[in-house]
Amino acid sequence: MPIGENAATWGQRCRLAMRRLPSPAAVGIGAGLCLVLAGCGGGKGGNAAAPPITGPIRINLDLKDPSSSFGVLPRGEERKLFKVGYGRNGVTCAGSRFEEGYTPLGRFKVNAILSPTRFAMDPALIKQSGKSEAELRRTLFKSMNAIDFNGDHEIGEYGIGYVSLAPVGGVKQPFRFDTYDGKFRWYSFAIHGSNNDTRIGQKVTGGCVNVAAPVLQTLLASVQLGDEVVVSANGPCTP
Repeated sequence: MPIGENAATWGQRCRLAMRRLPSPAAVGIGAGLCLVLAGCGGGKGGNAAAPPITGPIRINLDLKDPSSSFGVLPRGEERKLFKVGYGRNGVTCAGSRFEEGYTPLGRFKVNAILSPTRFAMDPALIKQSGKSEAELRRTLFKSMNAIDFNGDHEIGEYGIGYVSLAPVGGVKQPFRFDTYDGKFRWYSFAIHGSNNDTRIGQKVTGGCVNVAAPVLQTLLASVQLGDEVVVSANGPCTP
């Protein structure tokens, strides 16, 4: 369970979460399958033998209470819930636009998976980068995670990894490879970690979805290029 909550409190959150999903039958969740990945801090040990993802990863954003926002990871008969944070300015409607500080709603597919130990990227993106796959594998995530975005001398804002997402059937993603503060990066909408897990479950990001390290470890071990992610919210979006 998330640190700072007892079993009863998280059990209540879990049951409420089930009711907020579009349809329990649609995602196959029951109370007995309310298994939680969320937590603060890192963890040791890998998930190299993690079972494959067997349906869309669902991100459900609570616009009234960001701390109740959660994701659902389906793996066979198992469903795992985890806390998420999202954009500091709110959400934009599916298919409308991408804007700094807003998390876009809609359907997305994984087009890159970046971490110190894993690299996978759509071949079209590798070509777009102008660099070799070997160079990107060796340097890209390290370079991205060394950026001091706020000028506060803090780096590592992507935590242990970055799962890049491209929209499906919506507005074209306006993101790109570029150089920020002298460091080469891939700039996109993504699910990523944090250098401060107290930010998880908060409305604080530049638009991406952030998750705690144990969750991201599991995602990095399980997710594949082309896997689907559905982002929804329980309130009005910004057109």
